[in-house]
Amino acid sequence: MPGMHERYDLAVIGGGINGTGIARDAAGRGLKVLLTEKGDLGGATSAASTKLIHGGLRYLEHYEFRLVREALIEREVLLKAAPHIVWPLRFVLPHHQGLRPAWMIRLGLFLYDHLGGRKLLPGTETVDLRRDPAGAILRDEFARAFVYSDCWVEDARLVVLNAMDAAERGADIRVRTAVTGARREDGAWTVDLESGDSVRAHALVNAAGPWVHQVLTGALGRNSPAKVRLVKGSHIVVPRPTDHDRAYIFQHGDGRVIFLIPYEHDFSLIGTTDEDYRGDPAEVAATPGEIDYLCGAVSAYLKTPVRPTDVVWTYAGVRPLYDDGASKAQEATREYVLTLDGERDEPRLLNVFGGKITTYRRLAEAALAELAPHLPKLGAPWTEQATLPGGDFRPDGFVELAGELSRSHAFLDAGQAHRLTRAYGTRARALLDGATSIADMGEDFGAGLSEREVRYLIDREWARTAADVLWRRSKLGLRLDQAQAKKLDAWMRGAVGGDT
Repeated sequence: MPGMHERYDLAVIGGGINGTGIARDAAGRGLKVLLTEKGDLGGATSAASTKLIHGGLRYLEHYEFRLVREALIEREVLLKAAPHIVWPLRFVLPHHQGLRPAWMIRLGLFLYDHLGGRKLLPGTETVDLRRDPAGAILRDEFARAFVYSDCWVEDARLVVLNAMDAAERGADIRVRTAVTGARREDGAWTVDLESGDSVRAHALVNAAGPWVHQVLTGALGRNSPAKVRLVKGSHIVVPRPTDHDRAYIFQHGDGRVIFLIPYEHDFSLIGTTDEDYRGDPAEVAATPGEIDYLCGAVSAYLKTPVRPTDVVWTYAGVRPLYDDGASKAQEATREYVLTLDGERDEPRLLNVFGGKITTYRRLAEAALAELAPHLPKLGAPWTEQATLPGGDFRPDGFVELAGELSRSHAFLDAGQAHRLTRAYGTRARALLDGATSIADMGEDFGAGLSEREVRYLIDREWARTAADVLWRRSKLGLRLDQAQAKKLDAWMRGAVGGDT
């Protein structure tokens, strides 16, 4: 543990996707970086997305062309950077006669195909749902659909991989360490941590997500005209109704779109809602009304309705959007807004409002561009061509990589090799290093989750509790029962010496 008043070039508050992205970029440019997170990495909004790397087709209706273009470009950047946790997904958009006209959808998809200089992903096509397998689960009145490309992402793992890369480039990552106060003293920030330490930093970033305004006015004691609009998004998970690997995007009568996405092999993910939220972001949860809404929205398209009793899991998150005065939550801008605080020779404070997971890397570059005049050691941008940990293989090379892992570790079945490759990419080799039999994996906590894997997550990925492992580093919480989860949690608390 660094001593009293350890000095950093940059301190970042918040271990979500924006905070870890900024920390990674800054560390790679030669800065000494501290990142603090009061809970687990990606433990709030960043683990509660719809898990898409996408341009945001519906944002075209709000004329947010710059945002969509930037996101479409980033879609392929991230596909190349982390092909183990980001992969292509085709979306089926049934044409609904009573909603958006076909010409409008064609125009939108034409722009979607061409705004971002698409190279790796296939373009839009039209299919006959009476002949295509995608039509099998849909009501008979839906005869035609548009099919286009976007990407899936393991959102919480994306956060962890950015933190890992930052740490490997020298950043100090401290989880479960809240900032209790910060003040300008003698040309630098003094940052007080709940551990009792105080550190010094030349510049400070507030990337606390839904708590950005709370940190700004509380721990930092600042007044700010910028406001954050908290918008809640809920999701439900149900048994998978399809036997193909395409997703669906359904238009809803209220103007929103709802996704039905293949999830964890046996399930489908349905989301999301958009509602203003005024409670504690830590207490956010899907309500019965939201569950009914999502079930009803997809059931309007399906031959066999989805009912609330089908739901096996729900999750919700709070998006910290910049308050641009939009009348509806769904119309609030997804653009990120960065505000820089400080005068003359004062150390600078950068506050991060809004953003979306797809554009986190560009947000990080923009944040460091704002701080560049005040960080003389800052090197040049570098992340656009760089891979994330485990992602150093071709975007189309996943099957080959999983096959290599299966052959080199014959005691793994095909399902285990696939899951480990999806989670860790080429880093799966390090996890398995020295293991020659199933006995070498140690205790099995259920669903193939081994002691060896959990130790790797503790040692390399800052996991401290069963929830960290089962709902963020993986989604094995869908497969372990309550007793197994409790056993894992007790084992982990012993393994980390009670530091949870």
